[in-house]
Amino acid sequence: MKFELFVAARYLRAKRRQAVIGVITAISIIGVAAGVASLIVALSINSGFQRDLQNQLLGASAHVRLEKIKADGIYNWRPLLAKMQQQPHVTAAAPALYEEVLAARGPRASGMQLKGVIPEYENRVSELLKTVKFGSAEALAPAPSPTPCPPDNENCSVSQPYPPIVIGKDMAESIGATVNSIITVTSPQGELTPFGIVPKYERFRVVGIFNSGFYSIDSTWGLIRLADCQKLYGLGDVISVIEFKVDDLYKAEEIGNQLQAVAGPEFMAKSWMEENRALFRALSLEKVVTFLTIGLIVFVAALNILISLIMMVMEKTRDIAVLVSMGARRRQVRRIFILQGVLIGLIGTFLGLLIGYGVAVAGAKYHFIALNPEVYSISYVPFAPRALDGVLVSAVSLLISFVATLYPSWSAARVLPAEALRYE
Repeated sequence: MKFELFVAARYLRAKRRQAVIGVITAISIIGVAAGVASLIVALSINSGFQRDLQNQLLGASAHVRLEKIKADGIYNWRPLLAKMQQQPHVTAAAPALYEEVLAARGPRASGMQLKGVIPEYENRVSELLKTVKFGSAEALAPAPSPTPCPPDNENCSVSQPYPPIVIGKDMAESIGATVNSIITVTSPQGELTPFGIVPKYERFRVVGIFNSGFYSIDSTWGLIRLADCQKLYGLGDVISVIEFKVDDLYKAEEIGNQLQAVAGPEFMAKSWMEENRALFRALSLEKVVTFLTIGLIVFVAALNILISLIMMVMEKTRDIAVLVSMGARRRQVRRIFILQGVLIGLIGTFLGLLIGYGVAVAGAKYHFIALNPEVYSISYVPFAPRALDGVLVSAVSLLISFVATLYPSWSAARVLPAEALRYE
């Protein structure tokens, strides 16, 4: 062990008459540990929220959406879909038709974002139909054409079953629907009659209830067959959007611009990052603010380190003078107190990392903090501990601890042996 490190480690173990310095040193270590642990836990929670929200958003929606600038729908969409599927970085594409409707069962009603889909395509760009917890989404497959009645059979009639619909868990609770319930969907795109525009409605049978884990989707979305959606709105073979899954979701905005250029000037593309930019910007800002505010705990601990070292220099003035008289260089004296402060920071940082990562790993495994999903979109506090956060927090903690040693070490190096030993 180097001479400076040996003396610094020895000074950390205060004697009985230096109990006050020992207490301040212990408080400094606890302060650094508390600050580091708090930062690790807070950053893990922030990263967990960002990860879970991103996964749930991308599980329920596509990476890129292509739609008309004028909201008149996309006609003759099949050749366009085939063309866009061949573009670079596109791994899958799916047609969809969106509309705001009113869903009701008996006296209970709620607004619904109705989406007409073709399951074969939808499952390639979204995981939503794979989150069905009750019932099944298989009924959304295109319906076979009914067998017509023989012309000579007057008693024959072709029964038309209720078309299927899959709704979110919270939507089902809101209107009191279960699997096999019949709900009424009313579209504002009504029919013109002599008495004015009459809203158009259709009855659907609930065949499945999904749970994406994202409240805004589970409480408002419903999925039906594309053909049933076009029939409800009184449209022909038209869709409102083509959705894409790409090979690099973090380049979705750039890929969207390329798809928009290929589709033509009457189209516009939106990426998942653009649609949720405000949400993720708020999470990033929250991470910075959290780091700064909780980092004040480490700053307060650094002040304790500063006070502890100043008191140690005052207490060890005679020892410093003896060391200098015996040939110790001033930079060695300065290094002793720098190492002492850094040792305090190292011990506190190590303990803080153990506590912080212990809490974060336990939180990620057991989900012991519950949340209201109506407010936070998820039902528990997510933890996502990252090694990079530990490296960053450790570096900041040790840097602050080092800066706190500069003045006391400089003061110790200025001690004059003759003045310190004159009255000894």
